[in-house]
Amino acid sequence: MTVIYLWRIPRHSIFQALFHMAFDRFFLLRLGGVTFFKSLGTGTGERFTPSDADPTLWGLLVVTDNIQALDSSRVIRSWKKIALSESRTLLEPLSSHGLWAGKNPFFINQPANEKTPSGNIAAITRARIKWSKNFLFWRAVPPVTDSLHSQPGLISAIGIGEAPVGLQGTFSIWKDSAALRNFAYKGEAHAAVIEATKKHAWYAEELFARFHVVEMRGSIESGHTAE
Repeated sequence: MTVIYLWRIPRHSIFQALFHMAFDRFFLLRLGGVTFFKSLGTGTGERFTPSDADPTLWGLLVVTDNIQALDSSRVIRSWKKIALSESRTLLEPLSSHGLWAGKNPFFINQPANEKTPSGNIAAITRARIKWSKNFLFWRAVPPVTDSLHSQPGLISAIGIGEAPVGLQGTFSIWKDSAALRNFAYKGEAHAAVIEATKKHAWYAEELFARFHVVEMRGSIESGHTAE
């Protein structure tokens, strides 16, 4: 199971959030059942530049077979102490292509599930951008993000990143699989960026994963929420 936590924090707790970003890994490495994790900063995802960053919203992605142990762990309890609000989204992987830190983290011990269930669908796109291609990539992003946030069937979308520059992605939730497919394969702006990606090869590593949303708990205002 994959779980994504998001925490809204007060500005006076930003130092504690940075501490978590630096040291949560040491506690998660010792937590039973965890096979992959990433501490995440967030932003609007409009330009994928440092100016997009939201220093009051932070996240954690974990792949684990023991959600209960994770929920009660020192890491999560410590985040809760400084958070104004929290959301937790449980995800069942449906398909995943590409790599994240050299591995496909969502199918370590199970085959890909290509069925299309009813209900909400989530998508994670993530890329490590070549340093020499950053400015070229930034110029190409705005039409896609404008198209994304006006796309029918989008419930929410947020920019995620492991670093202010170069390690960027998007976490989005959709009404159903059809809405996600329409954006991914029929949107002109998205199609143009796919072609530009082939031409300019600006990714050193990339991943696209699709999930069934098993449960959403809590609520976080994330900058862009579709009506």
